[in-house]
Amino acid sequence: MQNINYVLENSVAYVTLNRPSAMNALNFQLLCELEQVLEDIRIDSSIRAVVFRGNGEKAFSAGADLKERKTLTEAQVRRNVNKIGEVFILIDHLPQPTIAAINGIALGGGMELALACDFRVASESAILGLTETGLGIIPGAGGTQRLPRLIGESKALELILTAKRMTAQEALDYGVVTQITSADQLDNKVDTLLQSLLANAPIAIQQAKFSIKQGMNTDLHTGLAIERKAYEITLPTEDRIEALKAFAEKRKPIFKGK
Repeated sequence: MQNINYVLENSVAYVTLNRPSAMNALNFQLLCELEQVLEDIRIDSSIRAVVFRGNGEKAFSAGADLKERKTLTEAQVRRNVNKIGEVFILIDHLPQPTIAAINGIALGGGMELALACDFRVASESAILGLTETGLGIIPGAGGTQRLPRLIGESKALELILTAKRMTAQEALDYGVVTQITSADQLDNKVDTLLQSLLANAPIAIQQAKFSIKQGMNTDLHTGLAIERKAYEITLPTEDRIEALKAFAEKRKPIFKGK
């Protein structure tokens, strides 16, 4: 692959957008490669967490590749918009917890990619925003739906309608990112979060994520039923028994994802 670097280390999938000369802009080829990687990750039960990064020091992703867009027909633009939306749904639906490590600019589709992740950890130098209205369009890859669900309708309206570019601190204040840190500590901050996730039972982690994600899109009564079903899946697992033994023996459990 030319546009995506994919590495699996210690049960963690690292997916890096690899177009640093183009600020990791999302052209059609990159989206197709990313889609292929996501399909592989989704079905790999050995993967316990996923980290998305941008190659280089300047950008996580500047969003859609506007230079490419200028050369496309209207039908091809529609194809690209559909593809980016489909790919971000795949990220949103991954069973493993996902982290966006935002090392620089995350604008438009770049921020929408981050919004499709469960956690967003940003460098203090990062700039984030859904800036599409300034280009005569709207966020079309989930931004108008995921952002208000994350931070509330009024704040989302403010950010999208003004096409505001946020500093990392502003993004933290709005609730868009979960943590910020210095640029040289970004990888360490992400690793600390990863270790907190990997310390827990993989099946329980996935079922908790499923329960939250599905429950947020329905009423409380239905959400509670989803939670009960997800809980029941954890009951026959070896990891649950191991946790009980470890508690009795006053040691840390050794989870195997079984």
